Amino acid sequence: MFVSVICDIADMGHKDLVVDFLKRYGFKDVMGNTFESTSISEKALMRLKRDIDQSTDFYDKVRFYQYPFEGTMVISFLIEKKWKKSVIRI
Repeated sequence: MFVSVICDIADMGHKDLVVDFLKRYGFKDVMGNTFESTSISEKALMRLKRDIDQSTDFYDKVRFYQYPFEGTMVISFLIEKKWKKSVIRI
């Protein structure tokens, strides 16, 4: 599964934690605040989202693009400390 992550982290301490988590889970930094992985499993992705959720606050934003996932593209985003998801059928 291909996963791209875009981060807009307000606090530098939180940003360092999130970037560290992304690199530990095998993501590569491809552009400023944009990371990609082609080898992360669904289970590892769920753990990563939990780790990021615990390391951010109300002002931080993170967006995940997952493709393909059961014949769809899934966009998950953390905004104002709440996870939301959009599913696009392909």
